[in-house]
Amino acid sequence: MERDKKLMLRKAVKPYEKSEFQLSIIQIFNTLVPYLLCIILGMFAYQVSPLISIALGVVGAFFLVRSFIIFHDCCHGSFFKNKKWNDRLGNFTGFLTLFPYQQWRREHNIHHATSGNLDKKGVGDIWMMTIEEYEAADKKTQLAYRIYRNPFVMFVIGPIYLLLVSNRFNRKDARQKEKINTWLHNIAIVVVYGAIIYFFGFGMFAAVFIPVMFIGGMLGIWMFYIQHTFEESYFEENSEWDYVKAAVEGSSYYKLPKLLQWLTGNIGFHHVHHLSPRIPNYYLEKAHEETPPLQHATTITLKTSLESIRYKLYDEKKKVFITFKEYYQNYANKKVI
Repeated sequence: MERDKKLMLRKAVKPYEKSEFQLSIIQIFNTLVPYLLCIILGMFAYQVSPLISIALGVVGAFFLVRSFIIFHDCCHGSFFKNKKWNDRLGNFTGFLTLFPYQQWRREHNIHHATSGNLDKKGVGDIWMMTIEEYEAADKKTQLAYRIYRNPFVMFVIGPIYLLLVSNRFNRKDARQKEKINTWLHNIAIVVVYGAIIYFFGFGMFAAVFIPVMFIGGMLGIWMFYIQHTFEESYFEENSEWDYVKAAVEGSSYYKLPKLLQWLTGNIGFHHVHHLSPRIPNYYLEKAHEETPPLQHATTITLKTSLESIRYKLYDEKKKVFITFKEYYQNYANKKVI
């Protein structure tokens, strides 16, 4: 992508980098209110039938994903014009989704600044190894990586680890403000959920909140994974890395049915978001539709996205993801274990 074209593309999406107070308020009401209603109704319904509570929890999980997108926009400072209101709503939605605001905002901004950069990966992203890195790793690391990339571990154990372990602790280089914010989130979670268990019982808590958090977390990990893991995704060493190319070629357009697109807060237009994180989620589709070059981004559907589960290693030379089977057949000349 030539320099002038990249500058023109950045300029083309500038008009969408604006938050609209009315649209943001509407989104709060059509997202957070239904989510909280699912939780409250699920708690009352438990006395009638735990199955009703579980069903309401499943529905609530989709609104939790949409709530996370509001949290996500607050982290980018794009949901409101006012920083304080972004911080306040970000902390509240962070509590609802079990994501500490300051911690995730910093790590996610690092992800945006380094996405597709082979020399700077490792913060705010999914563990991905190149063929060279995998071959240079010891057997223990190779085994750990193979376990990590297993779909059951990534999408079943992953949400549990993310919500209960990873999100509860800061990195060593975190500043004091971030650490305090994380611990305040942890205290709030223990106090509120502890009170719910104490007054309503663990059975009700399990029927309502476990489906919400687990399914919501699983959907969130899937969306993040699928939008950076496709066959010809963009990865380059730091000397060759380019922000615009990483955004447009390293993030996919996940074309979803309209209902799922709405429930996932338009984050399927991930290439637009990575090109300009300041665009609020409710303008991502418009930016995509009205900016022709963005329509050439890699498009994946529900059906084709399932293929990405197979991709495990990145081939720097051919610029493609490959499966472990392909690696052992064509690169290592070894039989798959």
